[in-house]
Amino acid sequence: MARAQSGKVPRIGVLLLGNPNPEPFLKAFRAGLNERGYIEGRNIALDIRSADGDMNRLNEAAEEMVRRPVDILVAWQTLPATAARRATQSIPIVMAGVGDPVGSGLVESLARPGGNVTGIAGFGAELAGKNLELIRELMPQARRVGVLLNGPDPFSKPLREQAELAAGKVGVTVHVVVASGANDIEAMIAELVREGVDIVFAQPSLPQQHTVRLAMRHRLPVVAANRGFTEAGGIMSYASKGESMFIECAAYVDRILKGAKPGELPVQGPKASELVVNLHAAKALGITVPQELLARANEVIE
Repeated sequence: MARAQSGKVPRIGVLLLGNPNPEPFLKAFRAGLNERGYIEGRNIALDIRSADGDMNRLNEAAEEMVRRPVDILVAWQTLPATAARRATQSIPIVMAGVGDPVGSGLVESLARPGGNVTGIAGFGAELAGKNLELIRELMPQARRVGVLLNGPDPFSKPLREQAELAAGKVGVTVHVVVASGANDIEAMIAELVREGVDIVFAQPSLPQQHTVRLAMRHRLPVVAANRGFTEAGGIMSYASKGESMFIECAAYVDRILKGAKPGELPVQGPKASELVVNLHAAKALGITVPQELLARANEVIE
């Protein structure tokens, strides 16, 4: 209210890793703001910064927005949320689609986040197990799965644990490799090829097009817990459904601008999941997708 009376337009910093494509997130987030009466350039300002997949630039962008300062920081995915939390413990942070925010140290608990962070959590590392189950349905002959992790992302630890835990249950073995950055991915995929893996399960925060392109050179299908990988040429994804989650982030921004404390706003989980199959990619690799799996898919990319 004080801000409105003074005529100051609240400035919202939006921090993005730049991978995957942030446009679906930005479109849904803006729609959520509009639903609540916020019009960009009139009664709210968005300061959008993308690191284009570079962790150093991500930290610099977070620190720059804190210096401006912005009134609220919105961070999509775990790495941007972590960078924002390192940069400030006072400016409210609204996270979107973050995996395991408690385990990542962003909040104390989902019900009582404490501190200056709240927002929407994505499905946690349990998605690794579900994707491994779907891999066995997609390729019943697959016995060895390569797990490609993004080392700088703190979500890599619980994701690895869940993948290794699920492997025995679904009847596969996993070979885990950890990329320290985009330049490391080619070497990691080469290692997976030497290990004779049948398919790759990739962490969502890895560069999607780059990862898929390198894997396809070796005719390795890629599965991930993010539909962006499937749109980039991966074969399948089972993940949180993003649009409703992104729209809901605007509700957190609205409540904080009206005086709510982020540490007292419970973290919400995703409300829906989706299975996406890229039939075009499957045909290019000579893989026949079972009809039962196609019938359950929320979307099939032809």
